[in-house]
Amino acid sequence: MKKLCAAALMAAIAAPAAAEEIKIGYALAEDSHYGVAAKAFEESLTAALGDQFTFRHFPSSGLGGEREVVEGVQLGTIQMTIVSTGTLSNFVPESGVFDVPFLFDSLDHARKVLDGEIGQEMLAKFDDAGMHALAWGEQGFRHITNNRGPIAAPEDTEGLKIRTMENPVHITAFEALGAAPTPMAWPEVIGALQQGAIDGQENPLSVIVSAKLSEVQTYLTLDGHVYSPAVILISPQLWGGLDDEQKAAFETATKDAVTAMRAYVDEVETSGVATLKEQGMEVNELTAEQKAAFRDALADPYKQYEEQFGKELMDRIRASQ
Repeated sequence: MKKLCAAALMAAIAAPAAAEEIKIGYALAEDSHYGVAAKAFEESLTAALGDQFTFRHFPSSGLGGEREVVEGVQLGTIQMTIVSTGTLSNFVPESGVFDVPFLFDSLDHARKVLDGEIGQEMLAKFDDAGMHALAWGEQGFRHITNNRGPIAAPEDTEGLKIRTMENPVHITAFEALGAAPTPMAWPEVIGALQQGAIDGQENPLSVIVSAKLSEVQTYLTLDGHVYSPAVILISPQLWGGLDDEQKAAFETATKDAVTAMRAYVDEVETSGVATLKEQGMEVNELTAEQKAAFRDALADPYKQYEEQFGKELMDRIRASQ
């Protein structure tokens, strides 16, 4: 009996620990910038830690809309997600500052802010909301698509039924422009556009291309009204259970994921417009003077944003060139 017990004990010691499964969910398709980042994360982590972790990817809202996935990360039923700040402003209201219209001048400006002191200060706030933020990712600058007509001036948005994220910063801006913003979870958008329940939506080229919105939208206006970051989140249960070596590997994998995501955005910013034109979309781009007219129309919302987020913070962001 003692020999049998000893043999069983030795077998248990020799047996490798079972790999821990990581469920990672995101709203867009597997070949989107989210999917590319998730795959880069998995490959980097596997290269560093071998088979300690396995991944199950749930693209295209396979685990629900962004709000449901974020709540799953808080509960620990979903281990990771890549998610837009549109939903996260409901969990970490301060993060909504990055969604203020025309706050960033370029991708380089936005990346410098998010990778720097301001961005890191904001990431730290997610722990208090029951989730751990690993890094800022990116979607790019948001543009408007619709089926009603080209948009060249603020009055062209009057009465436009436009899908927005559940983001009060975006909603306030579109209301000031006279549009009819309609908050809607992403999985519902394509059907609503097909049925005419909404006229249009707004998203970066990375989403417009990967979601094949050219199949349900006629007009694309390149206005770049808002820079759209993303965040890579991990459940506090998973993060808290990692040792120092594992955490270092997760952080390296996150950097690789962000690099892959930004490379995707850079590529689609170059090629996306031509692709959408080939697919039949009519495209117009706002001039500097036209953008100035939109900024002027948002004078009242800007006052609200400065009260909500702090003029000092917004000035710091503008000055971080």
